[in-house]
Amino acid sequence: MLDVLTTAVTFIVPFLLVLTLVVTVHELGHFLAARSFGVAIDRFSIGFGRAIASWRDRQGVEWRIGWIPFGGYVRFSGDENEASVPDQEGLEALRQEVEQREGAQALGRYYHFKPIWQRAVIAAAGPAANFVLAIMLFALLLATLGEQVTKARVGAVEPGSAAAHAGFRPGDLIVEAAGRPVASFEDLMTTVRIRGGASTDFVVERGGRTVEITATPAWKDVPDRIRGSQRVGRLGLGASQDPADTVQVRYNPVDAVVGGAKRTWSVLTTTVYYLGRIVQGQVGADQISGPLGIANVTGKVAQFSAEGAPNLGVMLLVVTVNLVQLAALISVSVGFMNLLPIPILDGGHLLFYAYEAVARRPLAARVQAAGYRVGLALVLGLMLFATWNDLQQLRVFKFLGRLFS
Repeated sequence: MLDVLTTAVTFIVPFLLVLTLVVTVHELGHFLAARSFGVAIDRFSIGFGRAIASWRDRQGVEWRIGWIPFGGYVRFSGDENEASVPDQEGLEALRQEVEQREGAQALGRYYHFKPIWQRAVIAAAGPAANFVLAIMLFALLLATLGEQVTKARVGAVEPGSAAAHAGFRPGDLIVEAAGRPVASFEDLMTTVRIRGGASTDFVVERGGRTVEITATPAWKDVPDRIRGSQRVGRLGLGASQDPADTVQVRYNPVDAVVGGAKRTWSVLTTTVYYLGRIVQGQVGADQISGPLGIANVTGKVAQFSAEGAPNLGVMLLVVTVNLVQLAALISVSVGFMNLLPIPILDGGHLLFYAYEAVARRPLAARVQAAGYRVGLALVLGLMLFATWNDLQQLRVFKFLGRLFS
């Protein structure tokens, strides 16, 4: 019984905290944008299902906490479901109903009768809120803890490695990789780890001159405490061990926000590049994770962060710092995924609004309905695929095989 409680606290609680934060901020983005345009809102819910707590504000919005803590939603007046997916075939009926109940002047308060640009802003506000959250979380860590930066100076070159064949030498200072500036050895590793098998250009400073080097990182399976094993690109470079090449950087509030924005942009561009390689078939899709994988990662981050802490205070601090960083990473991913032009996601709404702006009429109800069905199938298919990856990573099938063998 104690083991079960420990597992619940270690894995489930951190996962729910991170997920609730990211999803609530996403929905709050939609909510605040809608309220700024005077949209009538019925409900803001954290979680799904029956309410375990609810109250109404002065504008009549019902705020509630659902008993199923996996997400949340904003329901605009006139919506038929919690996803704010408009039923275009029922718009005329909605118009007549509103006019009869509240008068024609009330139409301007309803989301589906707002100008296109306002609906687009409201749809984009959710992903934008996720990016803002990531920036603020990264900035919080930089402002409070600072950052230890190791220069991207080569301390050692592994014999026979991709770096050795390309001509890297100890003492080289790498200033650019794949067209991106390199400020630290960590930046270099971030770029290299997703470029296995891809020819990559580097710019190094060597002996007072600039040298251009082209190398192809090799894929390598490396042990990982969080995921068990990861396939990453490796050059075969070791960081400099000279104390002069490692500095502790302190950030004022403004610099911290700038640094948070740069880190968010780096995570976003890295994600886009890696997904692009998956689509092109250059790398496998076995690293895509779903809810089970995220829960496993958050749990292990909390668990490993707590190991070796001298006291409860230090343990809570380390666990909090690592979960904040993880929440920032997940927030970027959620913001990006919601911008994909797939019907049912925010990006799909924006795609339909773009058509409406160009054609000066909404997309046909039949086409929209088909699009939402296809979008739902794509999202569900991706979730099933990600869950399959999670089960493989967690070795659930091997465990079940041993039970029935």
